[in-house]
Amino acid sequence: MAQDNRQETLERIKDDRIEILELYNDLRVTDVRDGMDWIGMHHYGTVHHSIRPLFRTKVVGIARTSRYLPYEGPIPHLTPEEYTEWSAWYYKEVCPEPWQNDILPGDFIVIDQSGIDVGLLGSFNTLLGHTKGARGYLTNGGGVRDTDELLLQKIPVWSQFISQGMDQGRIRYDAKDIPVAIGGVTVHPGDIIVADGDGVVVVPRKLAYDVAKYAIQELTNDKKSRKDLYQTLGWELDDTVL
Repeated sequence: MAQDNRQETLERIKDDRIEILELYNDLRVTDVRDGMDWIGMHHYGTVHHSIRPLFRTKVVGIARTSRYLPYEGPIPHLTPEEYTEWSAWYYKEVCPEPWQNDILPGDFIVIDQSGIDVGLLGSFNTLLGHTKGARGYLTNGGGVRDTDELLLQKIPVWSQFISQGMDQGRIRYDAKDIPVAIGGVTVHPGDIIVADGDGVVVVPRKLAYDVAKYAIQELTNDKKSRKDLYQTLGWELDDTVL
């Protein structure tokens, strides 16, 4: 029954996702933060400042959530050859990535990995998701490795820190399409994620249009005021003021 309810929720939130993505496309994290304040949500939405971008960029997407937990089992004593086989089993049976099969264009992959220091996200699986339309990745704990390749591939990732370790013996898959906790914020499937150099802000889907209304108001006012100063200084106008 719970799975049926989650599926119904996911189907319902698909309806207006294109409209919402377009509505938020030009908004900065600060604009959205202001929009949340305008409707009385001062206390909610800002992901903790310890979760930072791997490189400065801006992404707006729809949350697709998963949760991973610490691996409780023992690590067997194996020869290197046996370990190769065990690793293949581990990725298939203990730590799979079923969310990869569900990605829609415009998704922002949000993974609660329970604060575990492990490189759950790397150069291959983030690129694979990118080919399916994932716009960015958000995780707590470690969660990201192969960072030189991620920079080269320009895959946007926001995480608390960088991790070297692989998944085996450290982390296991638990669930997908559920509420998860990232940096002090509950992220539900279908919430709007806005992330840039100022961090990450999460907008509950039910508040998307109200928040956007006032976020756009604040962005418009900022552009106008800064445009006036650009002209006073004789600067060439750019996209941030037009």
